[in-house]
Amino acid sequence: MSRAVENLDLTTLLPYLEAHVEGFAGPMQVEKFSGGQSNPTFKITAKSGIYVLRRQPPGKLLPSAHAVDREHRVLKALAGTDVPVARVFHLCEDPAVIGSMFYVMEFLEGRIFWDAALPEVGKDERSAIYDEMNRVLVALHSVDIEKVGLSDYGKPGNYFRRQFDRWSSQYRATELDRIEPMEQLMAWLESHIPEDDGRVSLVHGDYRLDNLMLHPTEPRAIALLDWELSTLGHPFADLGYLCMQMRMPVVGTVSGLRGKDLKTLGIPSEREYVATYCQRMGIEKIDNFSFYVAFSFFRLTAIIQGVAKRAIDGNASNKNAAEMGQYVAPLAELALEAIAEQP
Repeated sequence: MSRAVENLDLTTLLPYLEAHVEGFAGPMQVEKFSGGQSNPTFKITAKSGIYVLRRQPPGKLLPSAHAVDREHRVLKALAGTDVPVARVFHLCEDPAVIGSMFYVMEFLEGRIFWDAALPEVGKDERSAIYDEMNRVLVALHSVDIEKVGLSDYGKPGNYFRRQFDRWSSQYRATELDRIEPMEQLMAWLESHIPEDDGRVSLVHGDYRLDNLMLHPTEPRAIALLDWELSTLGHPFADLGYLCMQMRMPVVGTVSGLRGKDLKTLGIPSEREYVATYCQRMGIEKIDNFSFYVAFSFFRLTAIIQGVAKRAIDGNASNKNAAEMGQYVAPLAELALEAIAEQP
């Protein structure tokens, strides 16, 4: 049994859940989901049914990292919107129960695809799944934030300036060596942050194929997962992040589409994908799109650097975390490549 599972003290957890989650009844068994390196996630099989528990990792954390309370809040707010999400049952903010904050939500039976090329399905379903990812992203960016009670879920002002400052400082806080491509990328981004155009939407922050659970047999999303990085921000950040993955090779558990024949696979090109998004959102086009792609690479490298640093400090939730640091320089180089393509 892994260290993280042992840290779930079932003697305190079971009576707590029976007291705070309506209908919950033990006995219960716990197993840790594989995949993901940020907030450890567990499957709870109890007499009353199957649940999912997501917790902050134990140990000293960076400020604002692993905010499972924000995840719980956004999932609760999105119930009843066009964005597919799991039902949440309870948030525990008392670290005394299991050693860190956690929340409990419903367990859904569906498909999660880890390989962006979708080798498990045929060409037509592949096209349908990519179109569904596009549709759900537009649904997310179309949520009326006032109506769902999330108008204070992020700070006002230039989103990209704010995000650049945040991730730069997090990168510096976890930096292990000076990485030249990363220095070049940060310098370019800082001098090319676009003017605030007034667009504000709920953004997911980690919008990718393996964070979308699909129906067991249909190319239809039943839950968008892993909301830890969500905030109010600029919708093009999510779109740039999704398109970044089309340019990526395999990085840890993230499988990109670099070098793949998209037409044969039935997967739209970046240009086609952006055009479909614009059509659904009712906008004509997106200027300087490579900024959003390069920015996404930068933010991902900052996150990966944090994962590598946590591994060295001994409190990452995944045994492969220590190897993640090797990807920082190559990803920064891919961002510089995207910048060079811009007219």
